[in-house]
Amino acid sequence: MNYKMMGRFIGHILLVEAVFMTVPLAISLAQKERMAAIGFAASFGIILVLALLLSILCKGSKKGFRAREGLVCVGVSWIVMSLLGSLPFYISREIPSYLDALFETVSGFTTTGASVLPEVEILSKGILYWRSFTHWLGGMGVLVFVLAVGAFGESSKGFTMHLLRAESPGPQVGKLVPKMKKTAEILYLIYMMLTIVNIIFLLAGGMPLFDSVCTAFGTAGTGGFGIKNDSIASYSPYIQNVCTVFMLLFGVNFSCYYMLLLRQFYSVFKDEELRLYLGIVLGSIVLITLNVRGFYGTLEETVRHAAFQVASIVTTTGFATTDFDLWPSFSKAIILGLMVIGASAGSTGGGFKCARVLIVVRSLRRNLRRAILPQKVQVVRINNHMIDEKVLENTNAYLTAYVIILFVSFILVSIDQFSITTNITAVLSCFNNIGPGLEAVGPTCNFGDFSWLSKLVLIMDMLAGRLEIFPILILFSRSTWGRLKS
Repeated sequence: MNYKMMGRFIGHILLVEAVFMTVPLAISLAQKERMAAIGFAASFGIILVLALLLSILCKGSKKGFRAREGLVCVGVSWIVMSLLGSLPFYISREIPSYLDALFETVSGFTTTGASVLPEVEILSKGILYWRSFTHWLGGMGVLVFVLAVGAFGESSKGFTMHLLRAESPGPQVGKLVPKMKKTAEILYLIYMMLTIVNIIFLLAGGMPLFDSVCTAFGTAGTGGFGIKNDSIASYSPYIQNVCTVFMLLFGVNFSCYYMLLLRQFYSVFKDEELRLYLGIVLGSIVLITLNVRGFYGTLEETVRHAAFQVASIVTTTGFATTDFDLWPSFSKAIILGLMVIGASAGSTGGGFKCARVLIVVRSLRRNLRRAILPQKVQVVRINNHMIDEKVLENTNAYLTAYVIILFVSFILVSIDQFSITTNITAVLSCFNNIGPGLEAVGPTCNFGDFSWLSKLVLIMDMLAGRLEIFPILILFSRSTWGRLKS
C-alpha cells in the first residue's frame, strides 16, 4: 500500500479545503461576525497545519497507485474532509453539537441537503456561504478539482483514473480526452460555466447577489441547502422556474455537454440515458399535475410546483417550493420512485442513476430471452455499444449492496420509534443524497430529532451514497487492512 502517496494526496485535499475557507472568513470579517470569523480562522489554522504535516511526512512518495488504493484514498479523504470541514460550525457555536455539525457538513459535501437546523436564517452569512459552498465543492468532487488544478501530472502512472472512478457517480467512468487531468479540467470548466450562467439568470430576476451565489451553489451541486427557512418558496415564480431548469441541467451527464461543444448534436439526441431521464421527468410532471389539480389556484401554479418538485427530487437537489408531504398518495409515490431512480450518471445528482436502471432492465430482458432461447448469444447494448460483462457484474453487485445497506440502515434508524414512512424516507433521502423525505423529515421539517446512533448511520449512508458505496465499504473490509499490513 502506497501510504505516502495517499497521505500526500490527502494533504492536497486539506490544503484546498483550507484555501476555500478564506472566502467565508473574509465574508465574516466584512459582516463583523465575530464568532464566525473566529471559527473560520481557527479551522483554517488547524487544517493548514495538518496539510503541511502530511506534505512533509509524505515527501518523496512514489506515484504508483492501484485501484484498491484509489478506493481507500477517496473514502478516507472524504471522511477527513468532513471531520475538519465541520469545525467552523462547531467552533463558532452556531451548531453547538459536534455530531450535528458533522451531520450538516457531510450533508453539504455529499450534496444531500438534509439538515438538523430548525432555522437557517439566524446563521451568520459566513456560515451560510460555507454551508452552501460545500455543495458546490462536493458536487463535481473535491478530488476531481485537485486533479484538475493540482500538481499531479500525467506521469502519475494512471493513478488519476483510479481516483476519478472512485469519486465519480455512475456505473463506469470514461475519459472525455486521452489524458485524465485534461478530462478533470474539462469537467470543472463546464461545471463553473453553468454555475456562472445560473447566477446571472438569478440576478436577472432580482435576487440579491449573496442569495444568487448560495442558491447557485446548491443548484449546481444538486445539494439543496437553502438560505431561507422556506427554501425557495418565498422567491418569485421566475426564480423558481430558473432553479427548475438549472436543476435539470445539472442532472444531465456532463459528457453530453462536452459532445455539444464538439457539435455532436445527433449523439446527444440519441443518448438513451438522456432520453430516459427526460422521459421520467416529463411523465412525472404530467402525472403529478393531474393528481394535484385543485391544490393550487391556477394551472400555471400547479405545473410550476409539480415541475419544481420533480426536478428537485429526481436530481436529488432537495429544494422545495411547497410542502409535497400534503400531496395525495399517488403523487408521493411518484416522489418516492424519483428518490430511488435519481439523475444521470456523470452528473452532480445522486440516486441509483438512470444508466443503472437501463442496464438492470436490459440485463433482465436478456436473461428472459436466454430462458426462452438458451442457445442464442444475447448481449446488453446501450447507445449501440455492447456493455462489458464486468460492468453488468459491477451493477448487480452495486444493486445488492444498495438493497442491503438500505435495509440495515432502516432497521437501525427504526430504533428511534418514528413512523415507518419517516424512517424509510429518511434513509432513502440520505443514501440517495436527496435531503427532504416525508412526514417527520418532510420539506418543512428536519433531522434534528434523531438520536446520535441514527445520525451516525445516516452520515455513513450519505457518504456511501455519494461515493457509490464501494469506497466506503472497502474501509470496513478486513481483507483491505489485512493486506495493508503485509
